[in-house]
Amino acid sequence: MEEKKDNNKTEAGENRLLKNKLYLYLTEFFAGMSVMAVELGASRLLAPYFSSSQIVWTIIIGTIMIAMALGNIYGGRYADKNPSPDRLYGRIIIAAVWIAAIPVLGKYIIIGISALLIFTVNSGFLIVAAFAACMVIFVFPLFLLGTVTPSLVKYTVDSLDDSGKTVGTLNAANTVGSIIGTFVPTFISIPAVGTSVTFLIFAGILLLLAVLYFVGCKKIPVKVPVSIALFILCCIFGHSTAFAFWQDDLTYEGESIYNYLQVSEDEREVVLSTNVLFGVQSVYVKEKELTGMYYDYAMAAPYMCGASELLHDTGSDGEKLEILILGMGTGTYATQCMRYFDNISIEGVEIDSKITGLSKKYFELPDNVKVTTYDGRAFLNAVEKKYDVIMVDAYQDITIPFQMSSVEFFTLVKEHLNENGIMVVNMNMHTNEEGNINQYLSDTIASVFPEVYTVNVKGATNRELFASSNPYMINRFNAGVKSETDGALYSMMQEVGDSLKRYESGSYIMNDDRAPVELLGMRVIDSLIKDEVNFYRQIYEKEGIKGLINSL
Repeated sequence: MEEKKDNNKTEAGENRLLKNKLYLYLTEFFAGMSVMAVELGASRLLAPYFSSSQIVWTIIIGTIMIAMALGNIYGGRYADKNPSPDRLYGRIIIAAVWIAAIPVLGKYIIIGISALLIFTVNSGFLIVAAFAACMVIFVFPLFLLGTVTPSLVKYTVDSLDDSGKTVGTLNAANTVGSIIGTFVPTFISIPAVGTSVTFLIFAGILLLLAVLYFVGCKKIPVKVPVSIALFILCCIFGHSTAFAFWQDDLTYEGESIYNYLQVSEDEREVVLSTNVLFGVQSVYVKEKELTGMYYDYAMAAPYMCGASELLHDTGSDGEKLEILILGMGTGTYATQCMRYFDNISIEGVEIDSKITGLSKKYFELPDNVKVTTYDGRAFLNAVEKKYDVIMVDAYQDITIPFQMSSVEFFTLVKEHLNENGIMVVNMNMHTNEEGNINQYLSDTIASVFPEVYTVNVKGATNRELFASSNPYMINRFNAGVKSETDGALYSMMQEVGDSLKRYESGSYIMNDDRAPVELLGMRVIDSLIKDEVNFYRQIYEKEGIKGLINSL
């Protein structure tokens, strides 16, 4: 063992980069930075397929910690047996090339794993598929980076006298690198150049680090030029890779601090989707007509306020119906209200400023609609103004932010409503299963508001909920609809009125301490996927693979 250590010191001594240990500390710094950058990139790579929920983040963090733990164990044992810096920087080269290949191959690996699992997994499909994808794509390169710290300890500790100081400095370098690797992708690289280029940037840093080491050794093994060539190929084929490979005619595809964004367009409408390959977050109808979606149903709320005389009275004395939208998106609800109603003042709250920018560019959000970039609940805490209608449409891909689903939140909304004010909540993923997410939301709202009515959106999984302290909200709605002169809107409101049901409250209450919205939402998604898979499974059993392909 002593002879091996001496050989290691001799090897390190021949490389002037390692002479004062600074390069070893830099290696630790950039390894820590890259691990965090890959972790954040992983969330964006998975988001279009599995959402960006806390469950997916848990899977990402868990698998990465598995990889790092195994890397630490392997790196420590291997450093004792063969403590050559050449081996360490060789592993860094492999990790760099693997990370660079993620933008090129990652999405195909995800869809391949999903295709393999979809016919074999009966429950928890999203969780199992996301975990399997993380294991295949991210565990190996992060396992290799996990070997860095124990290897560097072996190379840097000269004696027990300064071992504590040396190990402490290494850990500090890793921690500082991790901090920078956390902030740079989130606030700089991903919003500016996207996830794919972010992977390539940090892969390039690792590759450069290893190449400089071998150049310093004055011996360049074959793997160095090969890795450089592979990295260049990854840059060529991966720098502009679109996540939405299932759709190649997008009007816009990009990323913000919070979301993966895609805008698609046809002759009738413009559509915004965020983070997942199913579902629509906003829609703009070019022909200035009803959307046929939940936004139309939510337009019943202004009638329920009893202010129908304002909605079509252009001669009013400056009085306006005040509407607030929490979860503005690109402003579909605001645009529809502005099209059909007079004397209304609308403002919205949207946490993602890039979505607000898209609303002006592609969705023709009226200029007189004020949008504040803020969290919905934080906004209510910061203002004292009261509104006639508050629309809560705060779905984040397939989940609801837990802080906007509790008794405390809905109490805050109630405090910001005028005496006859109405809260309308868009609830997605409707299901009849006992204890489902909509039942939790509805029971929670009913514990705050005495009057609660719901209506299911035809042809969709959405349900609209209307809540108020006004016991005459339905009478006012009916009276207002009778005076409506627009034929299409009148028919729509008639349909809403015929389907409205008073909600009978139960005991499924969520508060700030306990609001398991993501588990509840994932349970519904799992059920929907299971139903869809059963359909294709039956085709496969009857007609084989040819019939399955034809059905797709």
